[in-house]
This record gives sequence, C-alpha cells and structure tokens, in this order.
Amino acid sequence: MPMKFLIVDDEKDVEILFRQKLRKEVREGLFELEFAFSGKQALEVLRSHQPPEVMYIFSDINMPGMTGLELLDCVKKEFPQIQVSMISAYGDSENHDRAMNSGAKEFFTKPVDFDSLKAELMDILAGPK
Repeated sequence: MPMKFLIVDDEKDVEILFRQKLRKEVREGLFELEFAFSGKQALEVLRSHQPPEVMYIFSDINMPGMTGLELLDCVKKEFPQIQVSMISAYGDSENHDRAMNSGAKEFFTKPVDFDSLKAELMDILAGPK
C-alpha cells in the first residue's frame, strides 16, 4: 500500500513539479500524491476519510486565507499522528522556529531540494526506528 502524502500550496504549478520529481517513486508504488491548494481544502481532504489516509503533509507557509502555520496547528490538534513538513520561499528563522515549535517535522526552503525530501519520505516509510 503506497504512503499517501498531501502537498498543500496555492501555486498550481507545484503539482506538476512534484509529479515530475517523484514520478519514479509513484510508479514503483511507494507514494501516492494528493494535492490541496489551500489550508481549508487540505483539512477537507483529511476529514473525508476516517481515519485519514494521509500520513505526511508537505505545506507551503505563505498562502492566502489559512497559512501553512495555521494549518499545522489544526493538523497537530485534530490529527496528531500525521507528520507535517513546512516549505517557505524565505528561509527566515522566525517562520522556521515557529514551525518547529508547533511540531513540524522538517522545514524546507524553495526551491525544494528533492533529494533531501525523498530521503525524508523514505525515512517515514521505514517507520519508527
């Protein structure tokens, strides 16, 4: 069963990028990608299955409406078992610290280093050590 992971970003072209960069892993059945283009939409995806099928969320911080940090807080309250990593176009320490203090697993800056993201995903797939 592939690990389902949800990418949340208000920029639609992010979907093309992720599908391209993780094409091999998706084809091999390791991951299943799902996309939401707002924090609100991400919560709808999570709430649509009990328990949620998503194991990992990769969310942009700067989005109109609900920010990635607000989404992180909601997910940690409602779905504590789901791991969340944040992404920001700015590697600013304020967002980094706030994300990590709120329970984010990782903090990436754009452009995403897909090698380290894949390492992160493989780590989650491997399960608790």
